[in-house]
Amino acid sequence: MTDEPRVIDARGHRCPVPSLRLRRALQDHPETDRFVLLATDPMARIDVPFLMTDLGGAVLDVVDADDHIAITVSRRVVPLG
Repeated sequence: MTDEPRVIDARGHRCPVPSLRLRRALQDHPETDRFVLLATDPMARIDVPFLMTDLGGAVLDVVDADDHIAITVSRRVVPLG
């Protein structure tokens, strides 16, 4: 697995495009564990957690930047503790 997160830039697109781009990146890059989705549509805050739950992954962090949201996800659930 690659330690560096792969960045998916979906700024300027309305949902469901950000989630679809994230899903495609997860499929196309099985060697990568973490991804950072950049989105401007606030619905990504809702759509991405649902997507990751469906895929068996997890949202690790959500950061509000000046002009976008950065959502960091992991393709697998990270154990607590």
